Amino acid sequence: MATSLGSNTYNRQNWEDSDFPILCQTCLGENPYIRMTKEKYGKECKICARPFTVFRWCPGVRMRFKKTEVCQTCSKMKNVCQTCLLDLEYGLPIQVRDTGMSIKDDIPRSDVNKEYYTQNMEREIQNSDSTRPVGMLGKAQNPSDMLLKLARATPYYKRNRPHICSFWVKGECKRGEECPYRHEKPTDPDDPLADQNIKDRYYGINDPVADKLLKRASSMPRLDPPEDKSITTLYIGGLGENVTDSELRNNFYQYGEIRAITLVQRQQCAFIQFATRQGAELAAEKTFNKLIINGCRLAVKWGRSQAAKETDVKDGFDEMGTGLEPVPGLPTTLPPPPALEEEAPANYFNLDPSSSPALMNISLPPPPGLPNPPPSGHICDPGPQNQS
Repeated sequence: MATSLGSNTYNRQNWEDSDFPILCQTCLGENPYIRMTKEKYGKECKICARPFTVFRWCPGVRMRFKKTEVCQTCSKMKNVCQTCLLDLEYGLPIQVRDTGMSIKDDIPRSDVNKEYYTQNMEREIQNSDSTRPVGMLGKAQNPSDMLLKLARATPYYKRNRPHICSFWVKGECKRGEECPYRHEKPTDPDDPLADQNIKDRYYGINDPVADKLLKRASSMPRLDPPEDKSITTLYIGGLGENVTDSELRNNFYQYGEIRAITLVQRQQCAFIQFATRQGAELAAEKTFNKLIINGCRLAVKWGRSQAAKETDVKDGFDEMGTGLEPVPGLPTTLPPPPALEEEAPANYFNLDPSSSPALMNISLPPPPGLPNPPPSGHICDPGPQNQS
């Protein structure tokens, strides 16, 4: 312990005693009815090294038991969870949050300065209304768009899974399905995410998870406005079945006058048409990868002009430029006939094309009532006939 039980009475009076921990929704678990064990002054805080009340609980079925790691004073100074040390508002590491909000909070590291700083922060916490963070975080300006894009919309309960069974990795685990640990192949030991430190997470330095998220933020796509200035419609995808017209209007009316909202329940999407191009551009900038309604993150894209829609439909694309799937059961497109270099004349009588066509004299029968004409050419005299 940092202080003995009898030598320093002042520090002993400032030991933390609380009735409930400060936790995020992920660490608390999805079960609303959990049982916690409370141990007064059970361990020392891993940041300030002062004794505090330790809580231990199981967040769900087939999950590992979790406990608080830091005291509530250190938690309130950074507005983080006492267990995972992630930000309570965005669910992100402290390094990512401070980078997005342009905060440079230099907490002292030495024991004496740290104790003095902690006592001043406790006094500030007691004098505040407990609705806003204290310190540099309480003086920060509005968050950047990067935090809203990286923040999780729903809790990540997969983080509460048990650790990997080391005996199973060596092939010596005999518990089978009763083993409380996971029987999975461990990750690569050279992976930077396998080496995490709780103090680096709290002070916001050398955090591999934060470095991964910052790299992802730098490579995130952007929504550029189309060149056609007449387009003032935004496409909203992934609505689900419970999103209504009024909820969309309540989220988008602040960016400009809305001319029309068209809901397509079959495709779970909507089209929002603004009265001005400026309002549409502002709405696209403020809601791209940040729009969350009823716990669902919605996709925001620009609409397309009527000429582009007709061209895409002819080429096999829908209104948003996505390729259309072929309908099963329909015949495929017939191939074009082979091109002939020289079109051969029609041979209706199956004559030999190498021989010249023979001249044929075809005489038509005379009209009725007229004698038959003599045959063309020479006239044959039959001569005298013998009469008997």
